[in-house]
Amino acid sequence: MSSVNPYAPPSAEIADVAVHEASPALWNPNAAACWSLIFSPVFGGILHMKNWQAMGRPEEAASSRNWVIGTLLVLVATIVMAVVLPDSKFMDLLSRFFGFGTLIAWYYAIGKSQNAAVLARYGKDYARKGWGKPLSLAVLALIGFLVLAVIIGGAAAALA
Repeated sequence: MSSVNPYAPPSAEIADVAVHEASPALWNPNAAACWSLIFSPVFGGILHMKNWQAMGRPEEAASSRNWVIGTLLVLVATIVMAVVLPDSKFMDLLSRFFGFGTLIAWYYAIGKSQNAAVLARYGKDYARKGWGKPLSLAVLALIGFLVLAVIIGGAAAALA
């Protein structure tokens, strides 16, 4: 007599299903990249850096930190050049290229890899962090950046 239940549903061994480990709470890396369209790659780079740290990957976190620092330096250089060359068409073109070009470079250099790493390690059902605090801080930073640009522009106009 067989111990197999003839009324049981069919079953099969599936070898290609990955078993994902428990994840730390992370910000969605794709959403961080999308928010970077508004808040610059600095925003996405900081969130990706925090995600890499939470995942226990310090080398990738350091790479994200370096991108954040580099992007901030170029942003400051852009402000200084805008003060030095206020009505320059070249400056206008450069600032437009900087914004979009830096975002594309950041995303394809390191940003995209985090999404793949999160999906491979944790799947789509990982613990997610909320967006209230980072978006609030990003709006405050954007306002601060605009105030700084106005102050620098006003100081340059007063000295000219």
